Amino acid sequence: MVMALSRVRLFQPHGEGTRLLPQASRLVELPYSSFDDEDDDDTAEQDPGVWYPDPPKLSPFSHCVRYLAFLWNLLFLLLGLLTLAVGVWGLLAKSPLAGGERGVPLSSDPMLLFVLAGLGASSVSLAGCLGAFRASPCLLRFFLGAVLAFGGLEVLGGLLLLLARRRLRDALRDLLLLCLLRYQEDPDLQFLVDEVQRSLQCCGLESYRDWESNLYFNCSAPGVQACGVPASCCQDPLENGSVPNAQCGFGVLGLGAAAAGAVVHTGGCGAALGAWLRGQAGAIATGATALVLVEAVGALLALKVLRDVSALRVWE
Repeated sequence: MVMALSRVRLFQPHGEGTRLLPQASRLVELPYSSFDDEDDDDTAEQDPGVWYPDPPKLSPFSHCVRYLAFLWNLLFLLLGLLTLAVGVWGLLAKSPLAGGERGVPLSSDPMLLFVLAGLGASSVSLAGCLGAFRASPCLLRFFLGAVLAFGGLEVLGGLLLLLARRRLRDALRDLLLLCLLRYQEDPDLQFLVDEVQRSLQCCGLESYRDWESNLYFNCSAPGVQACGVPASCCQDPLENGSVPNAQCGFGVLGLGAAAAGAVVHTGGCGAALGAWLRGQAGAIATGATALVLVEAVGALLALKVLRDVSALRVWE
């Protein structure tokens, strides 16, 4: 309410004329006006510092975490692309268009594992890399979800391996038998079998006689490899020379056990591979733990970046 001071003259009759009384002062209440409040509101709206505080800024630590998350995912993106390139190269090398021969279907080709692993790793790492670079909450949430899913599957797989070790041995035995049957059909399987037999100094699944189940090494086969075993079974494939003798195992299946033992390793790879895996249990557990820790570090970095981005989006 605004009060104004007004002066009013009072007159009192005196004889024929009038006498001017001293002036009196009194306060008069004027009507209320809202123009002053509107001016105040306009002034407040023009001063954002009074009603709206400055938005928060990222600390140097947050900037470092963001750059580290970008570089971290960029590294695994390159590794994933390298794995994908190796898998694609392996598939194309055996493609009929490239002059190769595909003896096994694509679904059972070992190189398909490289393709799938490289594709999955590169896709997830690309989402994390772009999410950290562009500060995209959507990509960061996708990256976190994928990492948590992969980590959960790895932990679940480890528990299943511990609980079903007997079934794992049976599956490994079936896999080795399949590799023996398809030895000449796939160069990748041939390389894998040769490396296992050469490294573990073994031959076949249970014994060197298991190679009779192969169509090319069976004694009834028409080829030159009939009644033989691969050169990786030989005790001395070089035969005191510098060039490996690819025919050192020919005719071994037609010999007796003593004569064959002087030329090739007669023990099977099933038991040798099982003993090697038991001896490497510590290294395998360490590798699995390191993989989980790497995924956890990437997830924590992405989570920190996501929290900072979400805090900034609230003020926009």
